[in-house]
Amino acid sequence: MVFLGFGFLYSFPVRYGFSGSGFNFLVAVMATQLAVILNGIESWYYSGKIIIDLKSIVVDEMCAVSALISIGIVMGKTNPVHLILIAMLEVSGFVLNKWLLRTLLRVQLPNSIMQLHIFGTLFGLVLTWMLYRTESERQFEKEKSDCKMGLFSMLGSICLWIFWPSFNSALVKDGALGRKLQAVCSTYLALAVSAVTAAAVSVLSSPRGKLNLIHMQSCILAGGVAVGVSMTAVRQPWEAMAIGFTAAIVSTIGVRYLKIHMLLAFQCHDTCAVLSTHGLPSLLGWVAHLLLQLKDCADHTMAIRFTVFHICTLLLTIALSLSMGIITGLLVKSNFWRPPQDKKCFDDQAYWEFPHLAVRK
Repeated sequence: MVFLGFGFLYSFPVRYGFSGSGFNFLVAVMATQLAVILNGIESWYYSGKIIIDLKSIVVDEMCAVSALISIGIVMGKTNPVHLILIAMLEVSGFVLNKWLLRTLLRVQLPNSIMQLHIFGTLFGLVLTWMLYRTESERQFEKEKSDCKMGLFSMLGSICLWIFWPSFNSALVKDGALGRKLQAVCSTYLALAVSAVTAAAVSVLSSPRGKLNLIHMQSCILAGGVAVGVSMTAVRQPWEAMAIGFTAAIVSTIGVRYLKIHMLLAFQCHDTCAVLSTHGLPSLLGWVAHLLLQLKDCADHTMAIRFTVFHICTLLLTIALSLSMGIITGLLVKSNFWRPPQDKKCFDDQAYWEFPHLAVRK
């Protein structure tokens, strides 16, 4: 999911296939290694050793996903050194956010980990705002796709779609009520409904009544994102399907209309429409989690306490993600890191060897 899914998904620009998949792999492995160290600090402090098992590796991979989400926003406008710095700082910030949520607010591990969508999106948006280029308004010369690269990108989306149920259920404890199986089924239902809804909204919003491949690539995952954030509160199949349906509508409309408005109004160039794919669905999942918990809560005092607790969880995540995004932007913005020129953005030839294009002397 991490290497194939995001790797192929980010290879849609016509001349950025090598970089989209190769840099994604590089960032993922380095971010995972850093997460192993940072998540193991607590066990090292108490026992003198970093404990590594299957569960810890899964947690580390999920921390790396938060960095990959942000990479999708600034992709094509940064060099490999930028991407590594961004991943290192973001993983550090996300691990800190997870620790604060569990320490200060006693948030369960699955809920604290699933804040990765909100954290990664806001971190990336602040970063792209600080790295804004005027060329973005006219669209970069090579920021376009073709049939072949669009097919590879769709393959990445399908890989993510297939493995998303295991992603959402990986940290769910399988008790007597079969919570892990329930998480898998709920995620699948949400993904299935969001795929159908995204296709329908894409056709309805098109002047010619045709499907848009970009909508399908991005918005079929919206249901999985939303239901993942609200997983611990989803009990019935219709709840998961309703969340997936709403998330797909919000995501598809966001991809069609919000991306260009974010660029013109706020100078945020979101390359892969991450705000609509991860940001808005995750906020919808946060709202759904709150409403579902309040629905099952009979005590008004407990309901008020949970609401305050839930809001504090979101505010802490937003505050830390924006702060880390600003710090990272100030560091990466320096010309010391040799940012790519506008004409070199979204171009593999700036970083990769092409022997068949070499000039023979």
